[in-house]
Amino acid sequence: MAYPYGGYGGQMPGGPMGVPPPGSYQTQYAAYPGTFSAPPAQDPMWGYFTAIAGQDGEVDAEELQRCLTQTGISGTYAPFSLETCRIMIAMLDRDYSGKMGFNEFKELFGVLNGWKQNFMMVDRDNSGSVEPHELSQSITNMGYRVSPQALGCIIKRFSRGGRIYFDDYVACCVKLRALTENFRMRDVMQQGAVNFRYDDFILCTMSI
Repeated sequence: MAYPYGGYGGQMPGGPMGVPPPGSYQTQYAAYPGTFSAPPAQDPMWGYFTAIAGQDGEVDAEELQRCLTQTGISGTYAPFSLETCRIMIAMLDRDYSGKMGFNEFKELFGVLNGWKQNFMMVDRDNSGSVEPHELSQSITNMGYRVSPQALGCIIKRFSRGGRIYFDDYVACCVKLRALTENFRMRDVMQQGAVNFRYDDFILCTMSI
């Protein structure tokens, strides 16, 4: 099998603000946006979400960028770019609205915390960047199985000056997860091969 069926790889410890481990969101992934397993007002993140979302009750890329900068989730790393925030939303934007609701917002925080911890495991000198072989190790740690050719393409796409910075690392993780999930949904026989209609292929790739 050339790709994992575990979303973004194995479970990793959770993060701040009471967010459960990222793996716990696996069962909610197919839930329709706007549905909650418990009243959202009882969730510790609900008040924070409503303050960020504003009157429309959803978060767009600009609001998400401000939110992630204010929370300090990137730590000592540079704040996320607007483009990375756009594709974060696209990863969970199941109705193609360009925004995310509360469930998606909460899911994103769980995923981000997992990716950050994975990045920190390979960024041993706390430089805020990793080398290509460390990115390769991280991708493998998350359960993805890609060819050397595909890995080389990924490294060229997301490296700057021979290094991969945290913002680009997250962008890479977003695309790997989203494209893998799009592929998985179409690979009903789990054979590692699917047939795409042209318009479907464009929709899958251009929406991320």
